[in-house]
Amino acid sequence: MYIKRKLNESLEIFKNLRSPHKNTSNSSHRYIATVGVGGNVGDVKRRLNRLYLYIKKDRRVTLLQTSLILKNPPFGYIEQDDFFNSIIVIKTSMQPTQFLNYLMRVEKKFARKRSFANAPRTLDLDIIFFDDRVVKTSKLQIPHAKWFERDSVLIPLADITK
Repeated sequence: MYIKRKLNESLEIFKNLRSPHKNTSNSSHRYIATVGVGGNVGDVKRRLNRLYLYIKKDRRVTLLQTSLILKNPPFGYIEQDDFFNSIIVIKTSMQPTQFLNYLMRVEKKFARKRSFANAPRTLDLDIIFFDDRVVKTSKLQIPHAKWFERDSVLIPLADITK
């Protein structure tokens, strides 16, 4: 069950027992990654809960924190349903490119299909930050481009940093 609160005409936040969540156990992994999570196809809130459980079971990563869930309008291609977005903080020993490949495999496990830019999707995982690293390649940009302009990142990020 979720507690819902309307922020304005187009934004709503959701909280439940699993989001937000903070893990207090220690992890031997080396790097901290902040990951944007979103989707707008099917029961996204349920899928996010399944994602959190999936990540918790994976020894290659440690789930440190989850944020509230934000329901917000799409951008880019706007003829689609609203998105549900969250932030998760993960500890890993993978390098950034290896971690990106890991996230893409997780997306695929949760039935992500890539049809066109900003298309509707079951799950979208974006690396927002990776420790204090700056990476700029054809496949990966860290920090994520324009993260600071998107409510879908800023509002959940503010929730985990308070």
